[in-house]
Amino acid sequence: MLCLVPPRRKVAWASRLLAWYRRARRALPWRRTRDPYRIWVSEVMLQQTTVATVTPYWRRFLRRFPTVRALARAEEDEVLVLWSGLGYYSRARNLHRAAREIVSRHGGRFPRTLDAALALPGIGRYTAGAVLSIAYGVPLAVVDGNVARVLARLFLVRGDPRSPRAARRLWTLADSLVPAVGPGDWNQALMELGATLCAPDSPRCAPCPVRSACRAHRAGLQEKVPSASPRPKTVAVEETAALLRRDGAVLLVQRPGWGLLGGLWDLPAGKPESLARRYRVGLTLGQVRHAILNRRITRTVVEAEARRGVRLEGRWVPLRDLPRLPLAGAARKALAAGRIPQPRGADRAHGGADRRDSG
Repeated sequence: MLCLVPPRRKVAWASRLLAWYRRARRALPWRRTRDPYRIWVSEVMLQQTTVATVTPYWRRFLRRFPTVRALARAEEDEVLVLWSGLGYYSRARNLHRAAREIVSRHGGRFPRTLDAALALPGIGRYTAGAVLSIAYGVPLAVVDGNVARVLARLFLVRGDPRSPRAARRLWTLADSLVPAVGPGDWNQALMELGATLCAPDSPRCAPCPVRSACRAHRAGLQEKVPSASPRPKTVAVEETAALLRRDGAVLLVQRPGWGLLGGLWDLPAGKPESLARRYRVGLTLGQVRHAILNRRITRTVVEAEARRGVRLEGRWVPLRDLPRLPLAGAARKALAAGRIPQPRGADRAHGGADRRDSG
């Protein structure tokens, strides 16, 4: 049986948490606005990505697409170029699709109701709750990795927070706690606590504003609750990438429009024997390493020429046009190994186990 917080006790520690948040919160740029579009973009970017990585991307993205209508008018490649290096590209494609639906169905304004928000591509319960509570003051709860950890420790909810049973309990708790007034600050306070003090490892309990209410702390279990999710086994992948040059251009291939890296451009790559059937391989230019989820990829970059009579797949891209194409991160590293100038603004993203965690 899930024990919810008695109202009087909840008011006491909730007041302490909000006071701490207003005093100690980080000065993040998306906290200076109530524009639902800007908040929505930040929430999507922050999924599985650190604050430090997201901040420059968010600023560049909004300079190029300052309104949801500007984003809706863009071509998908334009959106992916601005996202290039941030990873998890389905987020960008869904953001673009949702922007077009907001313009066509909602007059260019992020919808104000939960059902309408959930009907948009890529919008789940968390994102909808975050945008609606912060931008519009709708009393909806949020549970991301940080909030799940905070609530699991406060109420000693055991088990993997991603399991259906634990997730249901945590959402029930979050729903019972969200206030009718100021739900956006409340949700951000829980997120901030999880991002800065109530960390996955070595939580900093001494300065925590709700330490006295934390059941895990009282039981000495703050480092064991919640249970860690099993990590997928790391898979080592070795491949070869062929760098073909012709008259100031390089040969690139576009990945299919679905999947993790759908729509991005890359060098021809694969097993050495497969590449050797299409290209004459020359000098080795170097090795680059790249990680995608649990895959650790080592890529050997080689100079290559097309074999006589082989029909090349892909497109010869002039070097001056590289900044206009969404390049896979592995492609940028391979081009760098071949001393090809990199597109400006191509940053490397670092995924995080918990969104908003800066360290």
